[in-house]
Amino acid sequence: MMATGEAIGPWARKAEALYDDAYARKYRDRDEALLEETTYQNLIAWLQQACGRFHHRIDVLDLGCGTGRYFWGVNNARSLVGLDASVAMLAEARHPVRADRISARELRLVQGDLAAHVFPDDSFDLVYSIGVLAEHVPLDAEIVDRIWRWLKPEGRFAFTTVDPQSPDVPQTLQRSLASLALPLAPGGLGRALHRRLMAGGMYGDERWIRQALAGKFKIESLEQFRSDVHLHGRCVARKAVE
Repeated sequence: MMATGEAIGPWARKAEALYDDAYARKYRDRDEALLEETTYQNLIAWLQQACGRFHHRIDVLDLGCGTGRYFWGVNNARSLVGLDASVAMLAEARHPVRADRISARELRLVQGDLAAHVFPDDSFDLVYSIGVLAEHVPLDAEIVDRIWRWLKPEGRFAFTTVDPQSPDVPQTLQRSLASLALPLAPGGLGRALHRRLMAGGMYGDERWIRQALAGKFKIESLEQFRSDVHLHGRCVARKAVE
């Protein structure tokens, strides 16, 4: 349950309101259908590869775990924590897809606001977040700093974003003109224009991801991929020692 006294921010309130029992049930039903989809299989393989970068058993956090649709893709885990703001989604995560293939020795579900919940420093070897950051919650310096603190030395952060050039992002005249002007905009004007195009972190292109991680993480892989809905960014980065 939500920790006593924990502040609930706007993104967590939005998630609680949106992901009610009916939505969570429909979302969980979708997990079964995803098993046959290439994009989902590709994300599972990507997550397994991220886990494979470690040569020891790892402690893992799924940030915004929803119904736990990626739990079974976590390999070589000593423990797996699923954090989500929605009680209804976590209720479905108690019976996740392919539960028989979850290899983590310990699985714990936690209700909390990812922008406010507190984990002790150096708690996890891997924090992953799929379909949450730069989509439903801003990928910004505050979130990056929190994840950096939660990770152990040499820990990794694996996440996806929605690219602003994704076909489902409304390409208004204003956005189109800003995109054309961005390569020509100097210094501070260029940075302000780029931030506006990224909606303050609700989208994330390669430039935004690199800027958000700078000084905290060393990028190991960064690529684009397409799902049935979005054009995404996909990144694995290793914690840098300050």
